[in-house]
Amino acid sequence: MAGYVIHLAVAQEYLKNNKNVEEDYNEFINGVIYPDSVKDKSQTHYGEKSCKTNLYKFLVDKKIDNSFNRGYFLHLLTDYLFYNKYIGDFTRDTLLNDYDILNKKLIDEYNIVLPNGIEKKVFLKEGTPQILSLEIIEKMIKDISNMPIDNVSNEIMENPEKWTKYREYVINYVKNS
Repeated sequence: MAGYVIHLAVAQEYLKNNKNVEEDYNEFINGVIYPDSVKDKSQTHYGEKSCKTNLYKFLVDKKIDNSFNRGYFLHLLTDYLFYNKYIGDFTRDTLLNDYDILNKKLIDEYNIVLPNGIEKKVFLKEGTPQILSLEIIEKMIKDISNMPIDNVSNEIMENPEKWTKYREYVINYVKNS
């Protein structure tokens, strides 16, 4: 998972950048945080774990025709791109520590209000991140929040094998969108 604060920053920026799409704010945010709020993330990420998210399986199972599902899809898209484009090798403990170090900066920069229950799961630490950097995360937030998720979902449905097997295809798609 990309961390609650990162997901919320992507969601905030997505809503700001896509005012032409009417979203119920609370439902959208609930959809964004839902996949990581359950014990068995393999069920909510449509893969064996969140770093193996299968966007095609999600779209076969659900339509992105309401704010909750659109937020849910944005969460999965963020996880998918986070692991397949923005970060390389990592250890779970180091990654979690980096989230804790970057959380305060992201909360302040993106004016994030943590939903009830999430504030207990978000930690703030001092230090220097080992894997992530603020620049990488800000670029990811900007890239993903500007992606037209309806177009992305259509592309996935038309070319599922590219999105499930080819990391390079994802990288090229993000560069060209």
